[in-house]
Amino acid sequence: MRHPSPFHEKPTKKGGHKKDISSSYNHLKRYKGQSYTGAAIGRGHKWYYDQGEWKEKKISPDKWEFAYAVTKRRAGHAPEGSGVPVGTEYHWIILAHQIVRKLNANDYSTAMTGVKFKLGHKRADHAQWNISDRAQRRRLLTILQELVNEIKAEHDINLDPTTETKSRRSPIRVHE
Repeated sequence: MRHPSPFHEKPTKKGGHKKDISSSYNHLKRYKGQSYTGAAIGRGHKWYYDQGEWKEKKISPDKWEFAYAVTKRRAGHAPEGSGVPVGTEYHWIILAHQIVRKLNANDYSTAMTGVKFKLGHKRADHAQWNISDRAQRRRLLTILQELVNEIKAEHDINLDPTTETKSRRSPIRVHE
């Protein structure tokens, strides 16, 4: 007796059958009470980014606004029949560390690591996002508060300045 597979089988040109991994990708999944489709938790994708354009503008001593636009391309090929229809859009919030090193007068190396969270999506055949702008902002606030709570718990940080103890580290010195 054959064991059931999470993959459907498709006939091949030679008369055999091959696993249809798109069915697994498109299958409804659950994670901590939330339903979703797409890549399973723990799976990943590799992408190549075309030469893009990064524009930034300084708006305070330690704050910059930036815009980045580029086409990203899958390193491999998506399984036939998998994923959402062409034209689907996603709204992500990205929180990342960007480590930059000046190489010479005009060049910098840059590397980013971080996390991204889906705030919403718009299906190819719909004019509206799946949730309102207001609901997306509420989702963003929830995500940011959860991250603050995680960081505080992981590093035993108290943000109340009235109970803050002095650091054992020496103060940072700025060369003038």
